[in-house]
Amino acid sequence: MLLSRAVIKQNKAEVDLSASLSEVWRVLTENEREVLRSSATIQQYKRNELIYCENEEPKDMMCLLRGKVKIFKEGVGGRSQIIRMIKPIQYFGYRAYFAQENYLTNASAFEASTVCLIPLTVVKTLLLGNTSLALFFIRQLSIDLGIADERTVNLTQKHIRGRLAESLLFLKDSYGLEEDGATLSIYLSREDLANLSNMTTSNAIRTLSTFVSERIIVMDGRKIKLIDEEKLRKISRMG
Repeated sequence: MLLSRAVIKQNKAEVDLSASLSEVWRVLTENEREVLRSSATIQQYKRNELIYCENEEPKDMMCLLRGKVKIFKEGVGGRSQIIRMIKPIQYFGYRAYFAQENYLTNASAFEASTVCLIPLTVVKTLLLGNTSLALFFIRQLSIDLGIADERTVNLTQKHIRGRLAESLLFLKDSYGLEEDGATLSIYLSREDLANLSNMTTSNAIRTLSTFVSERIIVMDGRKIKLIDEEKLRKISRMG
């Protein structure tokens, strides 16, 4: 959202940045836009490649242009917990900088992804001089905090079925469906689904199998087709 409308070519791939110029771009002056044009860079990440690591010093704010990114944290016994899933066009990687701390989480590309990196020192300078831009990011942080609060309650109070149902609906709402109008447009391993739902992989496998036997979903490898979305939402609500 913070770059020019030009098409940038890198690694023989074209990234049309015009789709990322919405609200943020409109509140910037032409001079501020030029600062971002000259300071932003485009980085390609392979599937499962780390974008940043826990305890690293935050240096760039990131905007996902293409692909999917997961924010996760290593827990007790080597288990991971997926905190958030990032979709185009979303910003990430800047909270720790404004909290004056190192990263508390990790970020990796869930699939081949294109990310725009803007130095946080540049972002801070722009925020200090543009209240509309500052309010935009205050709102984004507030939205993220509200989502995090709700997920904390759901992942600790809901039973396994409710947690997994919520995760499947979350993926549907975040990434949409394929052309058939039923298959999730993201293919997660059983382990990733478990990490997103705060459960063991074995519990995720058993619960998915139960959903299949109840004709709530159909599975083909990592592809998941939602057959009875209303029932899935009911399971999520009931917890």
